[in-house]
Amino acid sequence: MENGMLTKSIAAALTAFMIAGPVNGIAQQNGAAPTQPPQAPVGQVQQQGDQNARNFVIRIQSNMVLTNVVARDSKTGEIIKDLKASDFTILENGKPQKIASFDFQNVDEAAALNEKATVSGKQKSVADILNNEILGVDDKELRDHRLIVLFFDLSSMQPEDVDRSVEAAQKYINTQMQPADLVACVSFATGLSLDQDFTNDKATLLKTVGKYNGSEGAGFAAGNEGGSTDGTSDDASTYAADDTEFNALNTDRELYAIEAIARSLQRLDQRKSMLYFSGGLTRQGIENQASLRAATNAAVKANMAIYTQDSRGLQAISALGDASKGSSRGTGTFSGAAMQSALSSNFSSQETLATIASDTGGKAFFDSNDFAPAFQQIQHDTQAYYILGYRPLNDKKDGTYRNLSVKVNRPGVKIETRPGYYAQADFTHANTQDREQMLMEQMRSDLPATDVQVLLQALYFRLTDNSFFIPVSLIVPARYIPFVKNGDKSKANIDVLGQVKNAQGIIVGQARDTVKLNTDDSQVQSKNVQYNTGFQLAPGKYHLKFVVRENQTGQMGSFETDIVVPDLRKSSLKLSSVVVSNQRAPNTKKSISPLVRDGLEWEQNVPHVFRTDQHMYFLYEVYDPTKQGAAPAAPLSDGATPPAAAKPDPKAAAAKPDTNAPVKVLTSIQFINSAGVRVLETPMVEHDAIDVPERDAVAFQFDVPINKLKPGTYICQIQVIDDASMSFSFPRLAVIVRAPAPAAAPAAAPTTASPAKAM
Repeated sequence: MENGMLTKSIAAALTAFMIAGPVNGIAQQNGAAPTQPPQAPVGQVQQQGDQNARNFVIRIQSNMVLTNVVARDSKTGEIIKDLKASDFTILENGKPQKIASFDFQNVDEAAALNEKATVSGKQKSVADILNNEILGVDDKELRDHRLIVLFFDLSSMQPEDVDRSVEAAQKYINTQMQPADLVACVSFATGLSLDQDFTNDKATLLKTVGKYNGSEGAGFAAGNEGGSTDGTSDDASTYAADDTEFNALNTDRELYAIEAIARSLQRLDQRKSMLYFSGGLTRQGIENQASLRAATNAAVKANMAIYTQDSRGLQAISALGDASKGSSRGTGTFSGAAMQSALSSNFSSQETLATIASDTGGKAFFDSNDFAPAFQQIQHDTQAYYILGYRPLNDKKDGTYRNLSVKVNRPGVKIETRPGYYAQADFTHANTQDREQMLMEQMRSDLPATDVQVLLQALYFRLTDNSFFIPVSLIVPARYIPFVKNGDKSKANIDVLGQVKNAQGIIVGQARDTVKLNTDDSQVQSKNVQYNTGFQLAPGKYHLKFVVRENQTGQMGSFETDIVVPDLRKSSLKLSSVVVSNQRAPNTKKSISPLVRDGLEWEQNVPHVFRTDQHMYFLYEVYDPTKQGAAPAAPLSDGATPPAAAKPDPKAAAAKPDTNAPVKVLTSIQFINSAGVRVLETPMVEHDAIDVPERDAVAFQFDVPINKLKPGTYICQIQVIDDASMSFSFPRLAVIVRAPAPAAAPAAAPTTASPAKAM
């Protein structure tokens, strides 16, 4: 619960797929529109783009590989500064590459910068980092400067580790920092924070770094993977927690933070250096492989070398433990197993740091309480260097590792460069972890995916006064899904990822499904695929986003919009959304969804398109109808609270609403054609009792005969009247009626026995 709001995750995943008619008419197609419609209430078909006025997105992909090269005299170690592009030869997997760009950076030639033009002047958040706003300066002004990011991973460090890291950074700023050094400070605790933009102002940097001193990190250690308590500390507890899974998640978060920083610096060609202060980074098998690959690739693309510093310093691992924890239990202390476990855990936490440094062209620093060499190494490696760029002759996006080798046609020259990089991987060559990463990246992207068209409809039904069920239906035209013939069946599968965020940007609901489609319909490409799910939310404003991917070519489509879950306490007549459907599927599973009635699930007709040989079902509910003879309660105004009774009766307060008291709710449905003429109206239906006592609701179900309607567009008006309180509501929606499909056999008229029935 947050601020009195129920923030439960997925209330139900009704992974039902259906084949429906073509989408057109009211529900527009998903165009390539980067902007979304303004806030709209739940219960309407939200539009993604417009067919008549589309915005087009131009995508440019440049497959340029940049690598830094430091050339030194093999005898003296002095940097050689007079080489030209023609002096270098780049080999990728042993094959020569053509150099497309060449530059030389020398810190001795760095020009003084105007600090007001260099720094942004305000503290920024992770959102600014992700939006490429980590710098407030033109990259031309950064020529010949060192760009150094001090990254403090507070989530992995103990307080004493933070002290050592801060003292080392302060010493570097006071004694080692040179005029060409531009330093930024980034920290990661519960979230990623840019604490100081790039600057050369020592006083500002000292003030920023000093804020980390004494911070209490979580200090997560490697979890117990074996499930045995042998060799663990005796803390007088009968339960030994296994935090392996949590540590794996925390490692992913740290690697994602590195990736976010690298992405924010990709637009700058200069070499960037990150000094990563960490208390160890442990991988749990292959669980973190995708995030490690993503962080490494992002750093390589950004031309950023990562230097890792183990903030734990020189550790003395004792077989009997130390005074910071209790005595070990079991026989591990005497057999040497506890010592071996401690050494393995320490090595594992350092191995990941060494991998990141090696793969990005940096260096790792372990087992030393003197952190100064890390700063010295960064300055040494970036004193003067060449930036070579080339477009690989091997343009396959297979995700393989490619070895880089740089040679110089001058004797006595020693070359320092990174050993290689991972090529981009397309969908075909991506593994399961990489594919999941692609979905998450699209979910975080501000630019919508438009390769697959997506339509969405969200409705609402009240469960309690402060809880609503939000059924969501997605439609994907089947022509965007490449079905594969397997005998007499057409098969395909799609991935669906959805998120709901509240007004504060916090995720309060998620949906994730991989759905296999299997049909023997030969005309499947002319149909649509519908996906249904639902969320349980409190009244308020939310942002809804779904990403759909077909898993043959990896093409994706996305849909996002703002929705409003109304507070019905402010309404004189409390009415749910109106569900319009043309089919009901068997569903005997237990579900909180009001769309499941008497063993049947109502499938939303998202485009509101019907044929005259189909059923047109209506479903809606009226909540808290006024009991006959009772005075009608006035609706609450904005910000108002219900008046308190003078002498509350505990027994009366605990009593449930009197569902046996008579009510009088009337309803009917009208169809109005494009000329404004009423062409069809159902008989007025009256309910005099509560049908759904658990929701204190009167429920209506209609099966409207439309076989006599002419094809065309109609306005459907639902008339609902609470006679006891003299309140009413007249919601409207548009529908399209079409003639039967030419190939279809003549269909019998829909059942007209009862236009409505009680639930």
